[in-house]
Amino acid sequence: MNEQRFTRIREMLAARQHDLTVCMEQVHKPHNVSAVIRTADAVGVHEVHAVWPGNRMRTVVSSAAGSNSWVQVKTHPTIADAVTHLKGQNMQILATHLSPQAVDFRYIDYTRPTCILMGQEKTGITAEALALADRQIIIPMIGMVQSLNVSVASALILYEAQRQRQNAGMYQRSESPLSESEQQRLLFEGGYPVLARVAKHKRLPYPYINDAGEVIADDEWWATMQSTARKR
Repeated sequence: MNEQRFTRIREMLAARQHDLTVCMEQVHKPHNVSAVIRTADAVGVHEVHAVWPGNRMRTVVSSAAGSNSWVQVKTHPTIADAVTHLKGQNMQILATHLSPQAVDFRYIDYTRPTCILMGQEKTGITAEALALADRQIIIPMIGMVQSLNVSVASALILYEAQRQRQNAGMYQRSESPLSESEQQRLLFEGGYPVLARVAKHKRLPYPYINDAGEVIADDEWWATMQSTARKR
């Protein structure tokens, strides 16, 4: 890993917003899921959530444009499980929904730990999710159409959150809010993607990345990396 890339990754890690996230409630179109992940990475969100009871979620590689490598996607079998997990992190749950109770999304304080709950493309937010949410928000619209694509709506709200957090100085950190183990994982996977793929294939533990961006590992680790037999 060259010095420029190491510096860039470290800067990204320091700016990560660990207490800002999006939860997609059965958003099923791969291009929408990928677009939300890409926007999340762009505004510094580290982890997004999805209610996905079936098989593994599908994304579109061209839409995610590598963001899957930097943004973690945590799936939950039900909306109740997802909200319980997020409220356990003291997050306010904001459900996007057109109703008399909803407020303009720009009137919310996004400097608080926040989860933006987005509904399914066709039917929107479920009644169960609305009951679990702390507040309902809307994006004001003056045309005939009363809703935006889920990925577009997510982007608008996330960039408002970014604006508020930038004004509050929440992106200007010298140290990352992420755990040391998570930083090490991202440094290795992002700085040494080929080695990371081999390590995963051979089920090897990730090595330590020092302050110069160098891999620190013993001879046995390197020997196993270079061998052709898969570690059992």
